[in-house]
Amino acid sequence: MLAFASHKSPFHFAVIAAALLFSLLALAVPDSPDLESGYRQMYNLNFDGAHATFQSWEKSHPNDPMGPASNAAAYLFSEFERLHILESDLFVDNQKFQNRQRPQPDAATRAAFMSELSRSEAIANQILAASPQDANALFARVLADGLRGDYLAMIEKRNLAGLSSMKAGRSLAEKLISLDRSYYDAYLAIGMENYLLGLSSAPVRWFLRLGGAQTDKDNGLANLRLTAEKGHYLAPYARLVLAVAALRDKDRNTARTLLAGLSREFPGNHLYQQELARIQP
Repeated sequence: MLAFASHKSPFHFAVIAAALLFSLLALAVPDSPDLESGYRQMYNLNFDGAHATFQSWEKSHPNDPMGPASNAAAYLFSEFERLHILESDLFVDNQKFQNRQRPQPDAATRAAFMSELSRSEAIANQILAASPQDANALFARVLADGLRGDYLAMIEKRNLAGLSSMKAGRSLAEKLISLDRSYYDAYLAIGMENYLLGLSSAPVRWFLRLGGAQTDKDNGLANLRLTAEKGHYLAPYARLVLAVAALRDKDRNTARTLLAGLSREFPGNHLYQQELARIQP
């Protein structure tokens, strides 16, 4: 099913990171200088620093599922950076995306990534068994589902499995938002599914909806903007997605504005500078 859908649209961009899963809420966890600095290190491509920060948080907060989920995000983004997966021309050009070679993942990074996801989910599930409406645990599950979907689709090219993880994360995000509409990072999961699958042709959208997917492109963009404008950890990722969406619509002015802002905010990330230079007049 997904192979047919991906011929018409870059569904797999649903799993860009990140974080990017990736968007990446007045967040489910309390504001923390440690987690905040870890995400900023990650967006600046300082992965060693991000791992050190997130691992320190895990040690001091062993019952917080956001610690291992965040560390998993750093592993995923480091693979995306190593494999050059986040370059925009790959996602603007459907044919180039469809014909891309399967990347060669690093086995040790994959093992660490999956281990951190499993730890996060185990902690979150234990919390949710006692407190089903615990927002922090729900968001950790949303993040874990998104990250796993990113890895499956973008690195392993297991598109159907990636779609399944994306739908699971979106469903949990809807539950979280029903409890607190101000968890703006959670809107990313809804926005990504709707926008990316909404790029498909009408017959493909109908087929995807039969499987429980959401395919409303305009609704997707609206949710992505909520994360980009009001989100916390995942706002930079949402802005990157919107920049690519603008490029697909040949709106270079909007793309330049978004990428220029990201470049200023994260000067250590050469990707933003590279993409901005690519579309300068």
